[in-house]
Amino acid sequence: MPQFEITNRMKDVLRDFFGHDEFRGSQAKIIERVFGGGHCLVIMPTGMGKSLCFQIPAILHARTSDHAAKLPDAGENTNFKRPLTLVISPLIALMKDQVDALVAKGVDATFVNSSLLRDQRLSRYGQIAAGEYDLLYVTPERFRKPDFCKVISQREIVLLAVDEAHCISEWGHDFRPDYTRIGDIRKSLGSPATIALTATATPDVQADIVRQLNLETGDVELFHAGIERPNLSLDVVQVWDDDAKFELIKQTRAELPGSGVVYFTLIRKLMEFSDRLWEDNVAHLIYHGDLPRTSRRGLQESFMNEPGHLVLATNAFGMGVDKEDIRYVLHADLPGSLESYYQEIGRAGRDGLPAKCLLMYDERDLATQMEFMQWSNPDAEFYERVYDFLKNETEQINAFGIEWLRERIHYKQKHDRRLETTLSMFDRWGVIDGSLHPLKVTAVGELPEKLKDAAALSGKLKRDQTKLLAMLQYVKHDGDRKEYIHDYFGL
Repeated sequence: MPQFEITNRMKDVLRDFFGHDEFRGSQAKIIERVFGGGHCLVIMPTGMGKSLCFQIPAILHARTSDHAAKLPDAGENTNFKRPLTLVISPLIALMKDQVDALVAKGVDATFVNSSLLRDQRLSRYGQIAAGEYDLLYVTPERFRKPDFCKVISQREIVLLAVDEAHCISEWGHDFRPDYTRIGDIRKSLGSPATIALTATATPDVQADIVRQLNLETGDVELFHAGIERPNLSLDVVQVWDDDAKFELIKQTRAELPGSGVVYFTLIRKLMEFSDRLWEDNVAHLIYHGDLPRTSRRGLQESFMNEPGHLVLATNAFGMGVDKEDIRYVLHADLPGSLESYYQEIGRAGRDGLPAKCLLMYDERDLATQMEFMQWSNPDAEFYERVYDFLKNETEQINAFGIEWLRERIHYKQKHDRRLETTLSMFDRWGVIDGSLHPLKVTAVGELPEKLKDAAALSGKLKRDQTKLLAMLQYVKHDGDRKEYIHDYFGL
């Protein structure tokens, strides 16, 4: 297809489906490349149009495919008449919202995740196998299901989009073990054109994303939109106790009408602040990972659809939050890395109007982050100890659950969360089979060399410590903080 015709069709789709007349930044170049079969790594702040970079190619492929072609008979391994764009995302809670928005625009999209009832899931599988849909959203965990793998093998995957791609990297700030399977998943799909998207990634993480996707650096074009947000004011205030933090939250709420987010590291501390705010008649929402999924969804919908809410949240709140008029993002605790900090403050002021980003630094918070770091980095001896329990105490573990196991692993340190990290890694590497919630598992594989390599595990811990040090240096920085962030991300 001639280039001018591709450009015209891209603009037609942009206008007809999304209501825009012009592309923003590098969107047009990215769309041209992936529609032409090329690979891209896109680093672009959330809210700046990352999703269009794979949604428009998906629509273009559907429009240019041979719709008159006949579906294959059952069992035939031939291409279906409609090419499919597959989107891998960790955002189960938001998939329905994203798909509903696309369907409302006339895009033939759907999702498959654990929120579907069995009959709904089987019906959707049948529709996918029959050649329906142009866009399909799934989590990487879905590829653990043989019935899904059988269905998806019957479709031509013309484009693979990996959203929140930093989750693929152990060097990133939000590592998800199942994301490391995407390289193998991509190969099983026939190694289609691939676009990886994230809001933040250091040069090391960028290289790791490409490597984990089983791609060569020279085959992947990097599109970096930068991280300049001139409408955000970045401030750090040193405080000495929770009373000072509480007053800053109340002051900001009074001074800046509109929506705002206050991030906490610990659920316990979040709830303490919530109680104090209610005592002072300051209305707010709370959001953390221990809430039931339906409650979290309802709270997020209230925040997104109703004006002026204040929400107290852990970092469980954020991915996919695309509300334009957030006027302030406060951090009541020290974040664990500049990546997570920048992604969280990036949710403020997406309408281009001034927004306040304030970090409250209490030296005691550093100890909390160091503890979290230890929890997310078990050493080789700990992995071996848990593995030994799983091999030899399976009956007791499945009878009495994770707390029974925790007491024997951690002894008196019941708040230690290394066990959760270990079980998640065992699940990723096929060491165990069964359910983690509630814990009902069987050891089915050997302990992989990756989890026995003391030097590699120590190196991962040191990288995390370096990230926390960079965060601390940002707090102590007496110059231009935006310039410091640019330097950190290699811009």
